[in-house]
Amino acid sequence: MSPITIAVKRLPHGADLELPAYATAQSAGMDLVAAVDADVTLAPGERKLVPSGLAIALPGGYEAQVRPRSGLALKSGVTVLNSPGTIDADYRGEVGVILINHGQEPFVVTRGSRIAQMVIAPCLQGSWQVSEDLEASARGTGGFGSTGTGPQAVQAAAHVNGG
Repeated sequence: MSPITIAVKRLPHGADLELPAYATAQSAGMDLVAAVDADVTLAPGERKLVPSGLAIALPGGYEAQVRPRSGLALKSGVTVLNSPGTIDADYRGEVGVILINHGQEPFVVTRGSRIAQMVIAPCLQGSWQVSEDLEASARGTGGFGSTGTGPQAVQAAAHVNGG
């Protein structure tokens, strides 16, 4: 898939910060940085909206997904609360990141710190077709926690485990 061009507007409070960028040639996400004027402290259990200092204009048929950074989650227990957060192609406001501290210690967000990653992805829209009956599937109506628990799963697990 070839790269797309995304219009980006630096907002006044983020004008001096770096634009989101891929860390390596094969990275899926670009790091977003905090455009805070002063340090922001997240107490354990606390959530706050952290500004990025950017507004974007995605082409139609695309979305931007705001996702956690694995290092922040592992080291500090800090993650993106509504993960993934979706930025629609027609949204023109500031990209904000809702961070939550699941850790045991206060976490300080400083200006320019990497707080999340943004993944650009194609996005299809669907339309509904009302039907009285749905095509049958192997799963059927099994809901939460239902996969991997039936007789076939037990037999497959026994085979994998040498049984």
